[in-house]
Amino acid sequence: MNKIGFLMGIVYMALSPFFVYGQLLDPVDYQITDHPETVAAGEVFNVTVEATIDGDWHLYSVLNDPDAGPYPTTFSSAVNQMAVAGDVEESEAVIAFDPNFETELGWHSKSAEFTIPVAFRSELQGEQTIQLEVLYQVCDDVSCLPPKTKQIESVVNLEGVADSPYEDFEEVSQAEVEFEMTSSAGVPLDDLWTYIWLALTAGLAALLTPCVFPLIPLTVSYFSNQGGGEKKKTNWGQALIFGLSIILIFTGLGAILSVILGVSGVSQFASNPWVNLFIGLLFIFFGVSLLGLFELRLPYQLTNWLNRKSNESGGVTGTLFMGFTISAVSFSCTAPFVGAILAATAGGEWFYPIVGMLAFSTAFAAPFVLLALFPRYLESLPKSGSWMNVIKVILGFIILAASIKFLANADIIFEWGVITRPLGIAAWISFFFIAGLYLLGFFALHGEEKPKSITTGRLLLAIPFFLFSFYLIPGLMGASLGIWDAWLPASKTTDVSVVRSISASGGGAAVESQWSDNYEESLEKAIADNVPVFVDFTGYTCTNCRAMEATVFPLDNIQEKFTQMEQVKLYTDGGNKAEENQQLQFDITGTLALPTYVIIDPHSGQVLDQLIGFTRASEFEQFLNRGLERYRQVRS
Repeated sequence: MNKIGFLMGIVYMALSPFFVYGQLLDPVDYQITDHPETVAAGEVFNVTVEATIDGDWHLYSVLNDPDAGPYPTTFSSAVNQMAVAGDVEESEAVIAFDPNFETELGWHSKSAEFTIPVAFRSELQGEQTIQLEVLYQVCDDVSCLPPKTKQIESVVNLEGVADSPYEDFEEVSQAEVEFEMTSSAGVPLDDLWTYIWLALTAGLAALLTPCVFPLIPLTVSYFSNQGGGEKKKTNWGQALIFGLSIILIFTGLGAILSVILGVSGVSQFASNPWVNLFIGLLFIFFGVSLLGLFELRLPYQLTNWLNRKSNESGGVTGTLFMGFTISAVSFSCTAPFVGAILAATAGGEWFYPIVGMLAFSTAFAAPFVLLALFPRYLESLPKSGSWMNVIKVILGFIILAASIKFLANADIIFEWGVITRPLGIAAWISFFFIAGLYLLGFFALHGEEKPKSITTGRLLLAIPFFLFSFYLIPGLMGASLGIWDAWLPASKTTDVSVVRSISASGGGAAVESQWSDNYEESLEKAIADNVPVFVDFTGYTCTNCRAMEATVFPLDNIQEKFTQMEQVKLYTDGGNKAEENQQLQFDITGTLALPTYVIIDPHSGQVLDQLIGFTRASEFEQFLNRGLERYRQVRS
């Protein structure tokens, strides 16, 4: 019973921040409170909507000028068969000076009532659904939440046809409806299962990041040393507690960071140069340890304390501590995934953060639970041989290669100019080529003997290491390395590049030269050229950003679409304009996830479409086509 109470306390502490976070994200509730039960098809009738506003937030009036700053509350039809058939009326709004926008604005506090005239097409009959969409924004005296779109529904019965039916219906495509629902959140949140699937996928993808993968052998080692005695059997309870601890602690850590720092804090944690520098040095420390330079041991005081606590509580404390260690160390790599998931909840209900983060952390923890069980079965197999040390050494080389990414992230933000792309590629070539030589028995490390013969397994394992080393060599001359460029230091114009020199001598323009870093100037140029603006909110430390730039952007069909737009690339995690660009991204998109791509009408500042995260080339091209088509429709 004590253990159950202890775990329930952790559950409460881990999940309680989510309730705060969910309420902060959505302080306005809309309800349709009145409309006729039966109307004629084509007849204009009034729908009354009441808004309840929590806390000190205020909701902006429908009469505010859109150019004044905040989004005025706007009601529209979500379906083709219904239209808003006149001006929306509202309860009396307060007119006061708004310090956020330094002008007088109308707003509602605590509650508001709206009357919306609507009409259905004259060819409809029977029961129909009133589907209204409300676009709104709320602020308090010091900050504003991003604009949100929400649907509200009710049912009305159509009987007969009006004498003079309303006919001014606008065609609303399903694609536009879906866009409105995703513009503030980044994913279609009308489907809970789609959101859960996204969170599960993000949890599994996070396992592939370089500061999570090296934790796997540490977990195996920890649980291999548990138990003792002659009869060892799998402790299912301990394994499940270990998985539950990852879920609860990881979820709680993400929630607390999000509540304290906001969604931006989660993303900023991963892009912080000091965090990256620490992880890079830590990886070097772990790497050389696995190569046999020294052996890692916990302080005996901590070991004795954990052993005593494990004996007193049946191993729960030690297991929970291991779960905390896994969650904390890996969080710097998984923060971008967590930030994207939490940012996506902005368009959902209050429970979306709980559902999303539970799905994410469950997918993340599941393999660790299996590994917590696996050592028990592993011990029943014949005694392991020297192959285990070979795996440890190979993992050491891989960890050393992974450290380059984190050190480069810190280098580019601190502007040291030490860890360049050529240096990073050269280091990778060295690590993987030396690993191949090790597998072929050219040398042995501390405490080992050189193998007397090379087994087939060693040979097969060495071949991909050599091939990968040779594959990287063209990168030293400036050639693209495809998806691997995402894990290497970003290229700079100062890097030696034979490929770039040949391209320049042949009259080819560098792709990077198409991009501007000044948003305001790009708007003016786009207006003059009568083209939309494509904004790439990116980051120096953003792996998915580099992956898009290496594998999607250079494609001919994508470049052809880019030529029809004014292109802007804004870095939000480093440089002189990082904070300004970050604020601009939040104001425009309502998210700080990276990468975020936005297509904007420069005349009105309207967001025509936006896309978040790494995307396949076909989907990215569809996104560009939608933005171009919407711009032509708006400007026609």
